[in-house]
Amino acid sequence: MKAACRYKNILLKLSGEALAKEGDFGIDSDIIDYVSAEILSVHNLGIKMSIVVGGGNIFRGIKAGSFGMDRVAGDSIGMLATVINALALKSALEKRGVEARLMSAIPIDRIAAPYIREKALLSLEKGRVLIFAGGTGNPYFTTDTAATLRAIETKAEIVLKATKVNGLYDSDPVINNNAKLIKKACYEDVIKRRLKVMDLTAVSLAMENRLPLAVFSIKPKGNIKRLICGEDIGSIIGGDKND
Repeated sequence: MKAACRYKNILLKLSGEALAKEGDFGIDSDIIDYVSAEILSVHNLGIKMSIVVGGGNIFRGIKAGSFGMDRVAGDSIGMLATVINALALKSALEKRGVEARLMSAIPIDRIAAPYIREKALLSLEKGRVLIFAGGTGNPYFTTDTAATLRAIETKAEIVLKATKVNGLYDSDPVINNNAKLIKKACYEDVIKRRLKVMDLTAVSLAMENRLPLAVFSIKPKGNIKRLICGEDIGSIIGGDKND
């Protein structure tokens, strides 16, 4: 018997760093195996599920300037890095018997279907897990913004941002031991206080479309499923200041 779900259509945002060991680069086989098992547990609930994966474990376009590289070129490398991660995730899911479809905002037809909204919606209706790669296909936009955009386009009810910390904090908990966890915040507060959980373009887009954002830790095991089933996991961003 399937567990009762709070949501019927979700988008999971995975950072590229979540696929690598702490402080390391590349894709860790044990971690991607763990992540694919977590996704399978959610897929088995029978909900519609799509995923946007970052590329920071391979290259972060925003840091291109430190290499003396043009930002547009750096962002293009970053978008290609997301394709590498998406392919690895797709392969891991298929090994578990999950039918996954990879769509890219960057034309790369040999290994990924082009992103077409109507086909994405059809794949979700057929019960496939959708993986979106290539960001938005444009420089200067992060994969957080891509996740919010794809969630709106595929009629997702919420964006679940899986991170290495257990929610939204008033400052970086990795640097500040006294950082305070914020269980619930409105969009305006996140933007005004410039809380660095997602980029401001993504939060603004979510606010305009009344799309809630959940921020939580991908560990311990079962956290994604527990959040979807209504447990008080992580932090929620949504609503107006007076709600």
